[in-house]
Amino acid sequence: MPELPEVETIVRGLRPLLTGRTIRGVSHADWPATLAGYPPAAFAAIVTGEPILGVERRAKYILIPLGSGRVLTIHLRMTGSLVHHAAPIAPSKATRLVVDLADGGQVHFTDARKFGRVRLLDPAAVAVFLDSLGPEPLPDDFTLDRFRARLQGRRGLLKPTLLDQRVLAGLGNIYVDEALYRSRLHPQRSVATLDAGDTARLYEAIRAVLAQGIANHGTTISDYRDARGEAGSNQRQLHAYGQTDQPCGRCGTPIARIVVGGRGTHFCPQCQVPPD
Repeated sequence: MPELPEVETIVRGLRPLLTGRTIRGVSHADWPATLAGYPPAAFAAIVTGEPILGVERRAKYILIPLGSGRVLTIHLRMTGSLVHHAAPIAPSKATRLVVDLADGGQVHFTDARKFGRVRLLDPAAVAVFLDSLGPEPLPDDFTLDRFRARLQGRRGLLKPTLLDQRVLAGLGNIYVDEALYRSRLHPQRSVATLDAGDTARLYEAIRAVLAQGIANHGTTISDYRDARGEAGSNQRQLHAYGQTDQPCGRCGTPIARIVVGGRGTHFCPQCQVPPD
């Protein structure tokens, strides 16, 4: 699933290509569930003629405010991608939506697994939805003290807690595994057992792995592509996620895989000490 670095990469790529453009129409919509309740014809009628005011990100969501005040809210889920083409091209078998632009360009929403969603929300609905999400981990105002406050009083396991978007926005399976590896914390450790040093290492690790993911234009394991349809390169820098049986880069112990909270989880049994 595209996580914060992948979505941020897409947003940064789309912003200069879409901001100030006008939607000319919708030329392809082959999976009605993608539009989260809007019949394709009704969706097309509403967005046609709308100017695009910008492209933003919140957590794992792409937000495209329109001139009417409505906001296109896009969740890529497992296999979604949002790619700009300077000129029209034929949709692929996995293309679920094609938005045509007045300058002749197109935006293709492609989603092999069909789990992704494109919602058209009014500003009040967007505000309610965004307020349910935790803070972003990368801005300067997300300090170590704020991170400690997010974890205070929690007694769950580390990995499910960090995946909870109400606790912290944007983290997913890849970057949680990488942050826990970097901070030498076991994914089944209880949040309540972290001391001040543990929390500081985890805070720094989360910010470091996310920043690295953005710098490398995201992690492409299978389907992820950026706004121009190109793969990321961060998969070459992974130390834990997807590295089952490969030697740990610190101690040489084979990376192990277990299931934590229903999610495949990768860690070093030597460096990331199991809880008692």
